[in-house]
Amino acid sequence: MHEVSSGGGLLRIGKAAERAEVSPRTLRWYEEIGLLTPANHSAGGARRYTEEDMGRIAHIRELQSLLGFDLGEIRDILRGEDDLAGLRHEYRSGTDQGRRREILLEATAINDRLREMVAGKQACLEIMMSELTEKSIRYASRLRELD
Repeated sequence: MHEVSSGGGLLRIGKAAERAEVSPRTLRWYEEIGLLTPANHSAGGARRYTEEDMGRIAHIRELQSLLGFDLGEIRDILRGEDDLAGLRHEYRSGTDQGRRREILLEATAINDRLREMVAGKQACLEIMMSELTEKSIRYASRLRELD
């Protein structure tokens, strides 16, 4: 069970950082560079984080560690995802058919940009894997020569 502040289930920055396995400074930095906006602030200005904020922090960390995106790329990805969420909300709010078409075209363009970013990372990983495989084959061949 995670400790929360007394503000309606909101986590204080120390607890949020602990749960996310980052430092409070990292959370402040994420805010400074536009990756994260805490859901709330106390009367004294202290940051308060929701479970949704914690999910966003986990997503940022995943994009960093798993996919190797830098913080600038992550900011672009998060903006794209936020834009898609806004378009999804607008689409579901019952706009007219013409606007729905515009929304779908805009969402397609955003999604295509995100796919290109991920594909670029995949291509780099494939190159790296190919190079490692070639080295492995070379090492195995040299070992056979020694035997």
